[in-house]
Amino acid sequence: MPGPDDATVEVEPTTGAPVDAVPRRVPVRQPRTHRSGRSTDGGTDDDSFFWAPIEQVHWDGTPLRKEPKPRLRSPRRPRPRLTHPPDPVRGLAALLALSLVAAFFAWVSAGPLWLAVGHSTAGTVVITHCSGGGLTQRCRGIFAAEDDRFLTHGVRVSGVPAARTDAGTALPARVTGPGADTAYADTGLGEHLRWLLGLLAVAGCGAGIVRWTGATLLTDPRQRRWATGGGYAGPVLITLGFLVAAW
Repeated sequence: MPGPDDATVEVEPTTGAPVDAVPRRVPVRQPRTHRSGRSTDGGTDDDSFFWAPIEQVHWDGTPLRKEPKPRLRSPRRPRPRLTHPPDPVRGLAALLALSLVAAFFAWVSAGPLWLAVGHSTAGTVVITHCSGGGLTQRCRGIFAAEDDRFLTHGVRVSGVPAARTDAGTALPARVTGPGADTAYADTGLGEHLRWLLGLLAVAGCGAGIVRWTGATLLTDPRQRRWATGGGYAGPVLITLGFLVAAW
């Protein structure tokens, strides 16, 4: 016959301990209240408790709460760095196109820039012919410098007002020198916008060359610096060449 020690012991399914050794309920402290039912920080000696089932509380008596589910995020893959342009043909095409655009804006900005810094000769231009209107307006004229120092025929006239395009109209104008082929009749803000917007466009072409030729994608720091510097140096050298030619 089985002895008293061999009797089957009933085990609590949650903790695995004998049923007699685990309390079925644990006390949970309740907020102390006044007789009117409102809670207060002070209290009395008769703190009230109620016994919650052990399945609903932690070992220290705090109630169980539903834990938020962690949000799963897909890991980001590192972007590989290339050691060459994505497409050589595309890079060369971008280099050629942006270089030509930079040359155009450098050409139209060289003269206004010299005028802005004071390198100019004032005089009068007489309109001989105008065609088109707005941005497509083209005018030609005869420029006579002050004190009759020189006379230039067939110069392009820039900044002619739309109401003064008739042949024979005389306008005050400036040129960069005796051999200049363009006379500028506009003054004030328009004079500075010509060279400022043009040089900004040249700088934008340099940034485009660096971007589309893949200079910033080189992994070697030294090669990347040389390639980036060369991309910006090209439009700068073109601008300097047109400034020398416009002197």
